[in-house]
This record gives sequence, structure tokens and C-alpha cells, in this order.
Amino acid sequence: MANVITIKKGLDINLKGKAPEVMLNGGKSATYAIVPDYFDGIVPKVVVRPGDKVKAGSALMIDKNRPEIKFVSPVSGEVLAVNRGEKRKVLSIVVTPDAQIEYEDFGKKSVSSLKAEEVKAELLNAGMWPFIKQRPYDIVASPSDTPRDIFVTAFNSAPLAPDFDFLVKGQEADLQAGLDALSKLTEGKVYVGVKRGSAVKVSGVEVVEFEGPHPAGNVGVQINHIKPVNKGEVVWTVSASDVILMGRLFNKGIADFTRLVAVTGSEATERGYVKAISGCTIESILGGKVLDNGHIRMISGNVLTGTKVGMDSYLGAYDCQVTVIPEGDDVHEFLGWGVPGFGKYSVSHSYLTWLIGKGKEYVIDARIKGGKRAMIMSNEYDKVFPMDIMPEYLLKAIIAFDIDKMENLGIYEVAPEDFALCEFVDTSKIELQRIVRDGLNLLYKEMN
Repeated sequence: MANVITIKKGLDINLKGKAPEVMLNGGKSATYAIVPDYFDGIVPKVVVRPGDKVKAGSALMIDKNRPEIKFVSPVSGEVLAVNRGEKRKVLSIVVTPDAQIEYEDFGKKSVSSLKAEEVKAELLNAGMWPFIKQRPYDIVASPSDTPRDIFVTAFNSAPLAPDFDFLVKGQEADLQAGLDALSKLTEGKVYVGVKRGSAVKVSGVEVVEFEGPHPAGNVGVQINHIKPVNKGEVVWTVSASDVILMGRLFNKGIADFTRLVAVTGSEATERGYVKAISGCTIESILGGKVLDNGHIRMISGNVLTGTKVGMDSYLGAYDCQVTVIPEGDDVHEFLGWGVPGFGKYSVSHSYLTWLIGKGKEYVIDARIKGGKRAMIMSNEYDKVFPMDIMPEYLLKAIIAFDIDKMENLGIYEVAPEDFALCEFVDTSKIELQRIVRDGLNLLYKEMN
């Protein structure tokens, strides 16, 4: 029987626009791209030129400091462009796809017959390694490390998040093969966090059930409640959706980055799931499925941690969800804070809608609704932060870059996503996730 952990602190934001379990038709993506900014902790080095022919699984770039880590093309075709920004920073590598995808043949493998180094070599060669992240620092894991444990989260509790039980249907064998492969890479355990009552069945790993409000699905929260990270220890984290891609590599012998992407949000005219390939354009997913009023915000990911995108942008490397909400730039309220606010969402019960109960679905736009000011020590963060860490003090230590205090207050356990709810409820309107990301990057440079 699986261990059950109940998360009491947190906040479920009940937004309008959940994706029903139906399949939608997706458009054909005109281009696909690898975007280095989606991968933290790497220095990209491009290994192709415009005009080069590639297959799905061919390397497009590598990590300059760890050249064994490859980032591969999700489709076959021709390299269209290597887009660069200031100081020749690589912004994206764009590929025009063939009519029929041709795959690099990595050969089918039985995971049970492979040694740890062979599993690692397969994942590196096929470009699957960037899906493995590490704590501390929340960056792409180093292949030279042996993790204490590996944590896999098989559900997402964020607003409008896709149902993993639906995502995994028909792919159970790939999920199991991926978990078997990960088990070879650690001398410890592979922990799989699932939602209580989930139908996901796996073997050979430690299954832990979680219940409670968001962020119960965050892997950082799960680590904190199962087996926290201490200084000097390294653990790896993987989303179960990405574990499926790894298992597919061993079962089929190809780098197939096809996944189901949930179309969600109040401004989506069609909601459901689209079969897409990582790196596709947002237009190929949302084209013809959103309100065309010029006042919408499209997000690759969820509303708390996702990235603002346009139709010509590309799906995030780790994302299985796109969200469409009102931008709010066409709304002009007179004394908006001074009216009863029927229908408005409020964490602090400032509006009377909280009397309706938790079943009401809200339409929330992208407005910040307030100005930045000094951080207020009001225990706002503690109410929604379920980890055994003092978030306000940790954030202040990060801002001051006091390494000793950062270590004592738990910097090695956290990632920016763990502070997303704190940022949402923060009356000071401070970009907490950016502060944590910058702090982790600086600490990584200092310690390495």
C-alpha cells in the first residue's frame, strides 16, 4: 500500500477553462525550435548551420561545459536559422520539418539488460538528458553525478493543469520502461509522487500518494516531505511526462518527442488535448481555438509559472499545457478596490464572493493590480508555502546574497516554482520567482 502524505498549506485557484478529456485537432507546425532559455544551467554551443539536413534525434547544440549533453532536433528537416541576440546569445535554433519525419535509429533496448553507464549513454546520445534536473540549483543534471535519490512527479496541482491519468493512457509500458531506466542511475530509491486515488500503476519504485491543495504536485514539496536535501547531497527530478519519452526511446529505439498538450483557459473557445511535438509553434496548438479580440494572454505552461508567448512562439520544452486568459488591458475600473467585487477572486476574503464557496470558477486576467513596494513581513507566504522553510527570511538572504544564511534557510531544496503561490498572494508585487532563479544561478557560479 502506498504511503499517503497530506499537504495542509497551499492554495487551489479555481479558474474557468479546465480541459475536458477529449482530443482536439492540431494544426501543422511550420517550424520547430530548440530554445536554450528553457534549460537552466547550460551554456549552449550550436553544432549545426542553416541549410544542414537533420533527422529527429540529430544534435543541434550541446552544453559547452558538458559537451556530452546534447539537445536534439524533435523532427527531421532542414535547419532554417540560428537566431542570436545581444553578445551573440543563442535565442533559438529553428528547423523546417519534412512532410514525413525520419528518425535517427538508436536501436531498441531492454532496460533490464543494460548497466547504469549504458543507460546514461543512451539518454545522452538521444537528447533525453536535459529532461533530468537536479537539486540543488534546479538546473540540468550533471551526468558525472550519482544522485542520492530520484524523484518523479506524476501529477500537477497547478491551476487548470492536465490530468496525468489521461496523459498516460496507452503509454503505461513507456512510463514503466523510463522508470526502470532511472532506477539504474541511482544507488538510492526512485520515488514517484502521485495524486491520491490515481489510477497510475508502476512497479520497482517507491510510490507516494499526495493529497491537498497546490503546490502538492510540485516535486520540491514532495522532496521536502519524503526525504529533504541536505548540503552536499544531489537528487534528480523528472516529470513523469518526460519519463514516458525516455521509455519510448528504449522501447522503440527513436527519439520521439510527441506528447499530449492540454488547451486550457477561459479565453479558449475549444478546450481539450492536442497531440503535439515538443518545440512546435503555439499557433499549431491554439490556431482557431482562442477568442480573437486582441486582449488575450497566451501562456506556455500554467498561469503561475508559465511563459508568456505569442502565436509565433514555441512550446516550452517541459510543458504539457497552454493557457489562455484575458490580458486585462481593455479593462478600466473606477474605484475597483472600493466596490463589493461580486465575481472577483480574493485570497484575503476582501470580496464577498468567498461566501459562495470553493466551487465557483473564476476568470482572472493578467493585471498585477498594485504597485511594487518593500517586502511586508505579514506571514502571507507561510500560509501557502508547505515546505519546512521560512520563505520570507530565505528570500531576504537571497536578495542580500548571504551564502551562509541561504544555506541555513534551505536554498538547496527550492526552485522558483516553489515560490509561485507566494508571488501570487504577495501584496508587495515582488517578482519572487525571478529572485530565486537569480539567486540559484549566482550560488551555482560561486560554488562551482
